Amino acid sequence: MRHKLSGRKLNRTSSHRKAMFMNMSNSFFEHEQIKTTLPKAKDLRSIVERYITMAKKDPQSLHTRRTLLSRLNNNNDVVTKLVTTLAERYKKRPGGYTRIVKAGFRYGDSAPMAVIELVDRPRDAVVNRNESSAGEGQVIDQASKEAVAPEKKAKSKKASQSSETKKSASDTKKVVSKK
Repeated sequence: MRHKLSGRKLNRTSSHRKAMFMNMSNSFFEHEQIKTTLPKAKDLRSIVERYITMAKKDPQSLHTRRTLLSRLNNNNDVVTKLVTTLAERYKKRPGGYTRIVKAGFRYGDSAPMAVIELVDRPRDAVVNRNESSAGEGQVIDQASKEAVAPEKKAKSKKASQSSETKKSASDTKKVVSKK
């Protein structure tokens, strides 16, 4: 029985889980908003809120900085942002720094998806979608999606035209080689 055991196993080993949440925490603090599966978002929430509370309690302490550095994969930029910007932003808030919004189901395996984001974040805190890596740590921003959409359409037209010319050239080579 799993009495008094918190957290989900997520079908991973403990070291894989630890590394995954370390990377997700880094992405979350860097972009202030990521899209992932719902169970991962729910587990990430407790980890991230613990780090914000730690940074809030004593932002000038060397011990706090070193602890956060060890737990956030020695990412000094993220720790600096956490100790300065985020600690100042949530100084008066007694907890509940994150919001989880359900975002439908993933195509392919129908996994429930969610967006986890910081509460009371400024609108300009969202980074452009092109700058983030693809996958579960994606930054969600409707305005940047719409701005990128015309560029993607133009690129896809060029790509389809070039692929058609490549196909026709390869078809002629096949015909020649068959004779």
